[in-house]
Amino acid sequence: MSNKTNKKRTTKKEVATPVTKAKAASSANAIKVEEAIVDKLSRHFGASFDEATKDQVYKATAITVKDILLAKKREFKQANNKSGGKRVYYLCMEFLVGRSLKNNLYNLGLTDVYKKILAKHGYDLEELYEMEPDAGLGNGGLGRLAACFMDSLASLNYPATGFSILYEYGLFRQKIVEGWQIELPDVWLPGGEVWLSPRTDKTFVVKFGGRINETWTDEGLVTEQVDCEEVEAVPYDMMISGADSKGVSVLRVWRSRDIDTFDMNSFSRGDYARATLGNNKAELISKVLYPRDSHYEGKELRLKQQYFLVSASAQNIIADHMKYYPTLDNFADKVAIHINDTHPAMIVPELMRIFMDEHHYSWDDAFAIITKTLAYTNHTVLAEALEKWPEDMMMRLLPRIYQIIHELNERHCKRIFDKFSGDWNKCAHMALISGGLVHMANLSIIGSHSVNGVSELHSEILKKSVFKDFYDDTPEKFTNVTNGIAHRRWLCQSNPRLAALLDKTIGGSYKKNGPELIKLLAFSNDNAILDKLTEIKAANKKDFAELLYHDSGIKLNPDSVFDVQVKRLHEYKRQLLNALQIIALYLDLKDNPNLDIVPQTYLFAAKAAPGYDRAKSIIRLIVDLGEEIAKDPVISKKLQVVFLENYRVTMAEQIMPASDISEQISLAGKEASGTGNMKLMINGAITLGTLDGANVEISEAVGKDNIYIFGMTDKEVEDRWRDGYNPYKYYEENHRLKRAVDYLKQGINGNDFSDIHRYLLVGDHGIADPYMCLADFGDYCRARYEMLNDYKNQREWAKKSLVNIASAGRFAADTAIKKYADEIWGIKPIK
Repeated sequence: MSNKTNKKRTTKKEVATPVTKAKAASSANAIKVEEAIVDKLSRHFGASFDEATKDQVYKATAITVKDILLAKKREFKQANNKSGGKRVYYLCMEFLVGRSLKNNLYNLGLTDVYKKILAKHGYDLEELYEMEPDAGLGNGGLGRLAACFMDSLASLNYPATGFSILYEYGLFRQKIVEGWQIELPDVWLPGGEVWLSPRTDKTFVVKFGGRINETWTDEGLVTEQVDCEEVEAVPYDMMISGADSKGVSVLRVWRSRDIDTFDMNSFSRGDYARATLGNNKAELISKVLYPRDSHYEGKELRLKQQYFLVSASAQNIIADHMKYYPTLDNFADKVAIHINDTHPAMIVPELMRIFMDEHHYSWDDAFAIITKTLAYTNHTVLAEALEKWPEDMMMRLLPRIYQIIHELNERHCKRIFDKFSGDWNKCAHMALISGGLVHMANLSIIGSHSVNGVSELHSEILKKSVFKDFYDDTPEKFTNVTNGIAHRRWLCQSNPRLAALLDKTIGGSYKKNGPELIKLLAFSNDNAILDKLTEIKAANKKDFAELLYHDSGIKLNPDSVFDVQVKRLHEYKRQLLNALQIIALYLDLKDNPNLDIVPQTYLFAAKAAPGYDRAKSIIRLIVDLGEEIAKDPVISKKLQVVFLENYRVTMAEQIMPASDISEQISLAGKEASGTGNMKLMINGAITLGTLDGANVEISEAVGKDNIYIFGMTDKEVEDRWRDGYNPYKYYEENHRLKRAVDYLKQGINGNDFSDIHRYLLVGDHGIADPYMCLADFGDYCRARYEMLNDYKNQREWAKKSLVNIASAGRFAADTAIKKYADEIWGIKPIK
């Protein structure tokens, strides 16, 4: 009997082992998590679960997650050091990371464990997510792209560090008061600093102003910057976990601090302002993202911010390299540095300075190594967005950097002059210094071995137009890497209903491999799945409507079509074209309130740069238009316009899953890529757009029947400008357009918009309607009419939505990162 019992027990044990092990592991994990949170509450706040506030529980929870990430980072770094592999350093003025708790728990696979433990003690994890402010480290698409790339780098196990600035206040918190944008301080650190780990062991000194001393010694020329202002750069690390990986990306952000210049004598005399003057001046550098630059002081502060970022980062990168290698000869073999947009362009002369002044490399040897190390991504074709700095300002503020740029310019222009047989036009276009300005895009190009645009169309425009002369000189440098999004965040986390349906239909492999979403096409004729997609969209719209009502008191009709234009407010993005179309529709409804149309809700969200008066005026127009329509009890049932204030990552995560129509209506040839178009697409919204930026590739991916394209092509735009653009032609020929434009002068919600009327027809400086809203208006209305007519057939609309979701996998950031890694950086994942 004993033998039988033992045998029976052994068999039972063997059968139950996998389940038992899984349960034991989960239980052990839960116990560790609970103990860790209890420990943090006690150690940091002197409280237990029963005594703690919700804020304290949030912070204790976040600290335990940060500890997990720190342990993972150490292991990952050790593996990289052991392999001797190459590492990428990604420099960007902004990283729009949003909230960290939800993203990190998801990527670590610990969401359910934490949810269970917190619920045991009476806390809802979703409520704790709401305790975290969006990190004030970014503004728009540039920063969000950088954040998506950090997520992908970690998920694919590439060793990577991002560098930026620890902005105390971020850009600004937008408040709409009587239609006007008001900028308030974006105070995020009280809840956000929990994710930051200070690294006071890695501080560096950044120098401004002063003069340059050059002394010949037995060892050669010694160059020193003396009588200068010195600022200390203090690093803080934010860890970003990879999804289902060993990787952890580090975002290192620099805080500026004064170096012991406290004036004790002034303080003793009671002159406290003078005593702390040096400290305040130093700390201004990391105070606010993108300070207003419509005055000299603002321009100077921006220039200081950019040099502060690159100098601290360059010193850090070289110090890390020298820690493991005795020479900089192999620097390009072990280090890849990426210049994301022109803000970090001074990394070129800064590395030259360090190589020559501190490590005594010759000019030619230093330049050869540095150009093999650096790569540059351009993000714009707009001339005004290609940064240029006053030569005299740089000469005064950064004397050594100016010397190096000046010498780079002399050598570069001589080479171009010789190569192109004295072509002065090429020299002028390609010069680093011309017209009293230092051209940062040109500096980035000559200092890099690779230059890429961010969509196929954009990259072609760079080669054929914006940087044609550089392309003629070094065509091998130019390539394309289309932007991508962190689909695990923008689909799996933001739209759990859709993610659950995808898991059920095509499995979960798409989470690690975005292009696997294409498998969903197999269900394009499955009515049950199409109906389920319709249900999911309706539920998401209802959720967003309830959330908005809870937060602002604004009521939305979830049974209407949600037409969404959410992005930075800029003339070229043409929120104004959308507003003109709404005015035309509103006037149609005033003529005939019984007009049979699909109920429409227009949702706008955008921040305008503080000094951008035109953009602010367009915001006011949209707000007033929405308020006027809301006053009409009949029309408001069919038409609603809402401007959502303080657009940020968290709001985007809520609105993307609820969107039906994705407005991507920039003038062709002006939008480099866009990523909002990809986020909306992957959530099943259907694009209404021009053939601009990544819309071209979206159109190729989904086919012409699943996107609504209107307007001129980039070639047609060029031809129209060359032939002479006359807005009056369209104004006089299109009755609905004329009525809409004239209505601006009649007053909307009691306010006059004659300034916008004049802008569209006459212009401020003789250039009317520079982004051709009037030229594209007719075709825009045509495409919209067709789109809304198709929306009436919900099953066919769901099919279009399915095709968009299935085709969005090619725009996963992982795909872009693999291309950067293989073709530009030359880095390998850590095994």
